[in-house]
Amino acid sequence: MFESAELGHAIDKETWKKEVPVLREALLDSQLDLLQSRKFPVIILIAGVDCAGKGETVNILNEWMDPRHIETHALRELTDEEQERPPMWRYWRVLPPKGKIGIFIGTWYSAPLVENVYGEIKNAELDQRLERIIRFEKMLCDEGALVLKFWLHLSQAEQKKRLKLLEKDPKTRWRVTDSDWKNFKLYDRFRQVSERMLRATSTAEAPWIIVEGTDPRYRYLTIGKAIQQSLRQRLAAPEAAPPQEPFPPVTTAIDGLRILQTLDLTRKLKKSDYEDQLEKWQGKLNLLSRHPDFRKISVVALFEGNDAAGKGGSIRRITQALDSRHYRIIPIAAPTDEERVQPYLWRFWRHLPRKGKFAIFDRSWYGRVLVERVEGYCPHADWMRAYGEINDFEEQMVRHQTVIVKYWLSISQDEQLRRFKEREKIGFKRFKITDEDWRNRDKWEEYELAVCDMIDRTSTEIAPWTLVEANDKCYARIKVLKTLCERIEGALGKNGH
Repeated sequence: MFESAELGHAIDKETWKKEVPVLREALLDSQLDLLQSRKFPVIILIAGVDCAGKGETVNILNEWMDPRHIETHALRELTDEEQERPPMWRYWRVLPPKGKIGIFIGTWYSAPLVENVYGEIKNAELDQRLERIIRFEKMLCDEGALVLKFWLHLSQAEQKKRLKLLEKDPKTRWRVTDSDWKNFKLYDRFRQVSERMLRATSTAEAPWIIVEGTDPRYRYLTIGKAIQQSLRQRLAAPEAAPPQEPFPPVTTAIDGLRILQTLDLTRKLKKSDYEDQLEKWQGKLNLLSRHPDFRKISVVALFEGNDAAGKGGSIRRITQALDSRHYRIIPIAAPTDEERVQPYLWRFWRHLPRKGKFAIFDRSWYGRVLVERVEGYCPHADWMRAYGEINDFEEQMVRHQTVIVKYWLSISQDEQLRRFKEREKIGFKRFKITDEDWRNRDKWEEYELAVCDMIDRTSTEIAPWTLVEANDKCYARIKVLKTLCERIEGALGKNGH
């Protein structure tokens, strides 16, 4: 795979002087068109062999284009903040918005590559992590991003020559570390694993471009031209037209069963029993949150449900038991302008909690397969692929010792109507009822079907849905607290405590 990158490509000075001004002008024009159109983001990965010129290449790109609209990220060692979140969090939080270019020197390929070379993970684990990266990049492309991946290659002899030259010059000696020489001794192993990685992850959506790094002029021109050509082709491409005929609405579940209709909404809890149970489970939650080993996990609790099902009241019963410094409530509404120019899951990734903390979502990432599906805010293909993307998202959280507790609070149509009318009459509750709530009632059947599909496709062993019979608020609140305590206690038990 690297053979064509070892042929000694070089660019003479005359060609360099002739082509660079033309390329720079074209790159700036394309960058300006991208900025003005805000049609898509550009994500550029600069990876490759040590000393192949990754840093110098990024400097040239910033010089040739307008650096004010380029976000460059050289992500190396994990910070304390990053260590307490899933590994991909550090990349999600710095993805460029539509209209901007993001350049990554330290990429999501670095850790699995190095860990496999040094025997910290086996080939099976490497393949699994590469498969997750493929799905991540496909998601970025499905969301409209242009992903360009460059691998800068050097022969072993050329890499040794570069290391010695850098080490010899007092001005660049600091750039050569013991780690660089240690990696050099494993050159053949790095090459073997790199080739395996590149073959596995060079996809139709995001192919790798292998560039010989020996001659800087060749390297800069090759990468610059590839970026310019890809930008211009993408800018010139017509917007994808919506399907001529909309997908036919599905009005019945495929197997004829709707799980929400199996719930016993008559379940109740006496007021006196409620007070005792509330004290019991809030006390238990408080003790669990202060357990020494709670610092090793984090908790994400999300609340979905019918309008007026009591999500806010249930959340308050949780927070009453917690130290306010250890939780955040994230209310989810329509996306802001900042959020619309990012991939759909970006606004949820950014709120993931650190270890020892709670994040409580009032509505969540499931809006894509609920309100956006039913109201037609996104195309059929987008909400259909969202199930898999959501499951991937939750799997990454669980892998990083995050306890995910998902609640669907269910009430009957009659109970909802009673609560709506009550809210209209009571002054301090009037803000809770809107015209949109009444409109949603007219689509009860469509929402019920969407919820049942959601539960069927996303209630996994690692992140199951808890269906809460919520006609009786007392019963619902205790079930929410009890489930949360049991899930946290179970997670602490799995860690051997």
